[in-house]
Amino acid sequence: MVAHVVMVERGVVRSAQRIIEKPPKDAWFWEQAHLPLWLVETRLIRVKTPLALDPAMIANKEEMLGELRATRGWTLEFLAGTQNRDLSEYGWPHVFLGRLNLYEWFEMIAAHEVRHTKQIKEIAARLPKVVESSQNQ
Repeated sequence: MVAHVVMVERGVVRSAQRIIEKPPKDAWFWEQAHLPLWLVETRLIRVKTPLALDPAMIANKEEMLGELRATRGWTLEFLAGTQNRDLSEYGWPHVFLGRLNLYEWFEMIAAHEVRHTKQIKEIAARLPKVVESSQNQ
């Protein structure tokens, strides 16, 4: 999951860096509508990622957490470097939610991480039961 979170965050920052190099494109009113970001955190809707996981990114725990820290540093650096710009006019469509502006994309990164944290907790809560039931057989 850490590798997936890193891939998504890197993709958002790369896309953001690329689109702010040009003037923002106008979007029609109905193109700006999107599903609420809180849906990402809820885990009510289960979806498979449209991104193929790069197996080269899977490493030991410390290496993966180091990648996450480095990626988060890159994200914070981008945000600090653009704090005097209005990023609300820039955006692109999310595959499930609809068109998000840059501020919403960075909110989505946070919601995405919360979603995976919940997923990890769900797996961890079931794990002792699985081990215990396999021992009783």
